[in-house]
Amino acid sequence: MKRIAFAGVSHIHTPHFLKLLKARPDFEIAAAWDPDRARAEKIAAETGCKVAAAPVELWNDPSVDAVAVCSETVHHRELVLPAAAKGKHLFVEKPLGFSAADALVMAAAIERAGVLFQTGYFMRGQPAHRALKQMVTDGVFGKITRVRHVNCHHGSLGGWFDTDYRWMADPSQSGCGAFGDLGTHSLDILMWLFGRPEQVTAEIRTVTGRYGKHCDETGTALLEFPGGIAGTLCGGWVDLANPVTCEVSGTEGFAFICRGKLFVKSPNLEGADGETPWTALPEELSHAFTLFLDAVAGKEGVPLVTASEAAERNVVMEALYRAARTRSWVQP
Repeated sequence: MKRIAFAGVSHIHTPHFLKLLKARPDFEIAAAWDPDRARAEKIAAETGCKVAAAPVELWNDPSVDAVAVCSETVHHRELVLPAAAKGKHLFVEKPLGFSAADALVMAAAIERAGVLFQTGYFMRGQPAHRALKQMVTDGVFGKITRVRHVNCHHGSLGGWFDTDYRWMADPSQSGCGAFGDLGTHSLDILMWLFGRPEQVTAEIRTVTGRYGKHCDETGTALLEFPGGIAGTLCGGWVDLANPVTCEVSGTEGFAFICRGKLFVKSPNLEGADGETPWTALPEELSHAFTLFLDAVAGKEGVPLVTASEAAERNVVMEALYRAARTRSWVQP
């Protein structure tokens, strides 16, 4: 039996993580802490775990194997550093850091401690993205010229952050608005596929003003990846629909993901006519949090996001916001 504690429970994904844990007979929730004690008490009532009076109790407990940091992003550094120093495996909700500097410090501490790490970049496990990565590796598209990834929903229009998750629309607590919140998933996929961009620029803005003028609600970025690949990234909370999420175009092929289905056109793949969904897909990986639990439980070869990768996303996202403010191209 492995024991996991929650350092903060305010994140919108926390209920899903608790559901996944309830289905794991090999895990027990040891304790929960949150700056708002009532939130921790609610989790305790649902799971039977202990309410910690202070976060230090979580990593000072020798029976705790792992800590899930699901707090407001502004608290990540003060929670992650001592937990890593005490040898606790860490799941930290994205983004890793409130700032790029915070993320780099945490990544170095996590790697120095030698503990397992994971964050919530679940899109890597989706079959269409896994297939695209293999196709890019195999050179199916020839010389890739442009790529695009989009991750949008109607969170602002639907008032998703009006009550329980209001902090996620408060940049003083979250570190960003909609573009950073959702765009980081698209950024992770693009960097996973094509590496670190060499320069970036962006247009990021507020649309409805539902969460105040300082909370951005949508953004579009241009990124120059190694090899001259032109990338486009979109993220926001003001889209009624988001059917086409990814495009990859090259001199020998084209692919796009629409409504979760992958379409490919290339003479390098038999049957890739671009008209019918590509069905030769790898299996879907478990959710990012489940992969973390598997690794903590002792499973080998689990594909986790590294702390350095998570920090690199912070660095590039911060550069995108800086580019938007200065209306210029920025080198991350």
